Amino acid sequence: MSLLTVEDALALVLGLAPAPQAEDVDLSDAAGRVLLSDAVARITQPPFDSAAMDGYALRAADLPGPLPVVGEAAAGRALAAPLAPGTAARIFTGAPVPEGADLVVMQEHARREADRVTIASAPGHDNIRRRGSDFAEGDRLAAGRRLSAADIGLLAAMNVPRVTVGRAPVVAVLAGGDELVRPGEAPGPGQIVSSNDLAIAALVAAAGGVPRILPLARDSEASLRAGFAAAEGSDLLVTIGGASVGDHDLIGRVAADRGMARAFHRIAMRPGKPLMAGRLDEMALLGLPGNPVSAIVTAILFLQPLVRRMQGDATPAPPLRHGRLGRALGPEGDRQHYLRATLSDGPDGVIVTPFPDQDSARLSLMAEAQALLVRAPGDPAREAGAPVAYIPLPR
Repeated sequence: MSLLTVEDALALVLGLAPAPQAEDVDLSDAAGRVLLSDAVARITQPPFDSAAMDGYALRAADLPGPLPVVGEAAAGRALAAPLAPGTAARIFTGAPVPEGADLVVMQEHARREADRVTIASAPGHDNIRRRGSDFAEGDRLAAGRRLSAADIGLLAAMNVPRVTVGRAPVVAVLAGGDELVRPGEAPGPGQIVSSNDLAIAALVAAAGGVPRILPLARDSEASLRAGFAAAEGSDLLVTIGGASVGDHDLIGRVAADRGMARAFHRIAMRPGKPLMAGRLDEMALLGLPGNPVSAIVTAILFLQPLVRRMQGDATPAPPLRHGRLGRALGPEGDRQHYLRATLSDGPDGVIVTPFPDQDSARLSLMAEAQALLVRAPGDPAREAGAPVAYIPLPR
């Protein structure tokens, strides 16, 4: 039986996402959320023609002066009357441009003597921000975008206090194995510290989800059933380990007993071949490999996109970039390979250099990696400088 491709597996994983649930939140809580309904500007910005810099407001026809300075306009304080021909007003950035003025001359180009000003040189720009040049009442910020800091600032300027966004999905994270102990505990003979569930929970939070780390499951069906029961009420259950084919790999068996509709089990990629996905009633399930690097890589490629799609993100997959290979590589095998790599600047763009050691148990290399170099199945040997694709990793 042929293994599923990464692309086909991702499509099936994203198909597990239900329609996003909308909720209204204060703008102060909206950063990183996906906008589900258009946000409509309630005001016009700027609400009046305003000065783009400190200087003098006047008529271009009156250049170069000298002109009497008849008043002052500052942010929040307009000139009391229209500007008469043959006069100028001192003006500061953000202040309303007086009626009658069609030019703001920056103060560096003006010479002030007592109450008169002479313009040394004509400006190349009127230095006026026109009413509505940023946005007008009724303009829209379209639904579907994940709100950035700049978006939040724009919405605030639009006088929009609340927005409709996708609800953050609750993601239960269940790691299992008799060999696992919690960080801070002293491992016994044959035991290791559980790191996967914390790393996966961090990736869930980075994608906008709400992680729930469950108690460690042991290598028994009873313990796993208890873990599955503890996950009830979550939007997604992520299991780590126990999804392979060994005698102690019980996740698939327990999930099947609970009626899981399995989408797939294994995919043609490395690291991360034993990946499982399906649905348990109203809850999606994603079974990640137990190998630390495999768990993180598959979470980046499948879990984070699923969490984003659950919030309404239309383009949830990690971005694919292009660069130049930093060192020669031999031919690739029959599975899509994601190699941990560093990034540097080169004369022809970004240089992507994979680590010589790609041992999928070495978390230290995963922590140092700045990118995942993507090699297609059967990719031929490549020399340094060859074009390559990569996925940047957040630092």
